[in-house]
Amino acid sequence: MALGNGKVPGAPRTTELLRLATAGSVDDGKSTLIGRLLFDSKAIFEDQLEHVEAASERRGDGHVNLALLTDGLRAEREQGITIDVAYRYFATPKRRFIIADTPGHEQYTRNMVTGASTADLSLVLLDARHGVLEQSRRHAFISSLLRIPHLVVCINKMDLVDHDEAVFERIVEEFSDFAARLDVTDVTFIPISALHGDNVVDRSEHMPWYNGPSLLYHLEHVTIAADRNLSDVRFPVQWVIRPQSDEHHDHRAYAGQVAGGVLHPGDEIAVLPSGRTARIAAIDDGAGTELEQAFPPMSVSLRLDAEVDVSRGDIIVGAEDPPAVTRQFEAIVCWMADAPLRERGRYLLKHTTRTTKAQVVRLAHRIDVNSLRHDETATELGLNDIGRVHLRTGDQLAVDRYSRNRSTGSFILIDESTNDTIGAGMIVAAVKQSP
Repeated sequence: MALGNGKVPGAPRTTELLRLATAGSVDDGKSTLIGRLLFDSKAIFEDQLEHVEAASERRGDGHVNLALLTDGLRAEREQGITIDVAYRYFATPKRRFIIADTPGHEQYTRNMVTGASTADLSLVLLDARHGVLEQSRRHAFISSLLRIPHLVVCINKMDLVDHDEAVFERIVEEFSDFAARLDVTDVTFIPISALHGDNVVDRSEHMPWYNGPSLLYHLEHVTIAADRNLSDVRFPVQWVIRPQSDEHHDHRAYAGQVAGGVLHPGDEIAVLPSGRTARIAAIDDGAGTELEQAFPPMSVSLRLDAEVDVSRGDIIVGAEDPPAVTRQFEAIVCWMADAPLRERGRYLLKHTTRTTKAQVVRLAHRIDVNSLRHDETATELGLNDIGRVHLRTGDQLAVDRYSRNRSTGSFILIDESTNDTIGAGMIVAAVKQSP
């Protein structure tokens, strides 16, 4: 029997999905906060609660330890299933959520990047007694680096500082001073007690001086639809669908996920890197129904009004707003391998749906994620290091700046011998090539 699944009988079904990444220092209460969100939103089952109650009693906690709800997720991490990032799903009548619980320690920077790379919102947890720590700054920096549009800073354990408004305001000021050095535009501060549920799902009576929303209310209402680039048409081709009958004559369809812009039948498009042009004849969904438009993150197939050469790895773009087509670009790279990245190193590079060979031309600098200083004397990037790198690819790629489009501005680096992912990159600028 379920205590609830976050759905109210008779309530309209919601389809909007919010992906959030959480991080905090050890003992900041991150597991308790996630457990509280799941419990108070009625997103756990009765047998799960009974298990937590029994485990809490055996441990002598003196209360129902909601942090134990994440024990199963720790087991997954030990088995390597989620690469040290624990995922939890829950839903309310207003929105669906996927929580990526990322480790905050410096040695797991790569895991933080993995968990936060697709997030719409980043949640940083601070202990009201300790304030802003190195891990807090690191997570804020990585959130900024990954262009996560929304940042929520939960100042936890307010019950241990007597719900003091002055403590809250002091931490807000300190974090805001650091965030001002980053490219972060939307920061929300919420004072909470995850243990007692203050301002997590319901507003707290213990902090009448706080006039903002509870955490769940904010998560349900933060606007994310406008975060995607709806101006520049970007459609990486994942698959070429060849006609199975004479119904569509010789016209092929090109399947993929819309990465930017809004597509309509009749729109003029260009296929990159070839530059050939055509118009969209029709847009089909997975069931074969023709659509009047498609936008991110819809998965659709396009039919064109002319036979042009389109292959997997090509990008269909708006004829008026093409990305740069280049073999060289500057990027911020997070290194994920034990063997370091060095100049002249050779790798495979996967950008959208295209994989090509790549070489490191130059390491411009390594970034200290705590001080934000640039070390221009660095000669390599070690495990979990982040730096600016100049890359050259074997094939031409149609790339955007990561700040313009997170899909067409990102890539991964792959070890040719093991096929392991060893780096993740965000394109800063295309490098002009000599004619």
